[in-house]
Amino acid sequence: MSPEDFSVSRRELLKLASLFTAGGALPLLSAFNAQAQTAAPDDPVRIGYLPITDATPLLVAHNNGYFEEAGLKVEKPVLLRSWAQIIEAFISGQVNVVHLLSPMTIWGRYGSRAPAKVVAWNHMSGSALTVANDINDIRQLGGTTVAIPFWYSIHNTVLQYLLRANGLKPVSLKQGKPAADEVNLIVLAPSDMPPALAGKQISGFIVAEPFNAAAETRGIGKILRFTGDVWRQHACCVIFMHERDLQQRPEWSQGVVDAIVKAQQWSLGHRAETAQLLSREGKNRYTPHTIEALDKVLAPPASDREAYTQSGIIHHPEWNDARIDFQPYPYPSYTVELVKMLKDTLIEADHNFLAQLDPDFVAGDLVDDRFVKRAIEKIGGIEQFGVPAGYTRQETIVA
Repeated sequence: MSPEDFSVSRRELLKLASLFTAGGALPLLSAFNAQAQTAAPDDPVRIGYLPITDATPLLVAHNNGYFEEAGLKVEKPVLLRSWAQIIEAFISGQVNVVHLLSPMTIWGRYGSRAPAKVVAWNHMSGSALTVANDINDIRQLGGTTVAIPFWYSIHNTVLQYLLRANGLKPVSLKQGKPAADEVNLIVLAPSDMPPALAGKQISGFIVAEPFNAAAETRGIGKILRFTGDVWRQHACCVIFMHERDLQQRPEWSQGVVDAIVKAQQWSLGHRAETAQLLSREGKNRYTPHTIEALDKVLAPPASDREAYTQSGIIHHPEWNDARIDFQPYPYPSYTVELVKMLKDTLIEADHNFLAQLDPDFVAGDLVDDRFVKRAIEKIGGIEQFGVPAGYTRQETIVA
């Protein structure tokens, strides 16, 4: 495979890396500050999202009118095509509510000093490692290339944990073939992953849904592991909002979070309807995905889980966790563990700042949980999401 095959992804990566530096973000922050000077307290909710299941609560909240119920104006969510586009639109103030990969928020706040905070989790799990049909063990990935959606992603973090647990070394080769005990990691846009796997350009990919489900339904590849079967009930994407809004528009910010929490609760009880409204057949056509692929993620038949368990794809059936789930509270223990893991993760982007980060400090500084706690209590407590009472937990990570 030649470098030209990934020229677009590399351009996007370079652009995103530039946006997440103090110098690269400065013009966008200046534009945001100028816009904020004239912003009205009732300026509308402007959502930016990628067409993946990670965006579910934002899109459900819009579809079901939950922002309006909270007394807010809202514009139609803006579909963006890359993480670089989302970050650019968010930092400049074109959108004010986004879902971002949880490690990306750490890079944004501490790598480029972006004045924004995590206010809630967006969803749990919802990702998988998909491989070629002739691969049955992670160790068979040695000497091959696997695609990730971004260096600062839970996908990259979990994948590298799995590789090391199986005696493999993650590498990022500019040229040459990986050794038998190495796995070459490349960044690809999610939509490019199934075609690359079908064309045997990569041996596997790890990404959010429904791209894994799409590969399954089309016979392109198969699931080897679910990320939620490695790091139990981990966050993938989180809700990121401007610190200025949180400080200067607290009632507006509370309404935004109330709507998102309500959307998560609705999605849990209406999984098939959620798949329908997200699909290309839905009235708002939020994503280009089929109901078949989305159903396989959001409302799979019980037979799917039985098959995954019998084949050994699911290693921890006793966890009884869903392929994707929704729970909004950003547990501090997750952030602490994520920072620790990122310090030992191969990252082909600016990461020097990670060495100086104290995990406990980040858990308190990156997250503003005031609004989500109030929103959760309004609907009857966190037990409504099928998790134990309280706002602490112990992280479970097992290869």
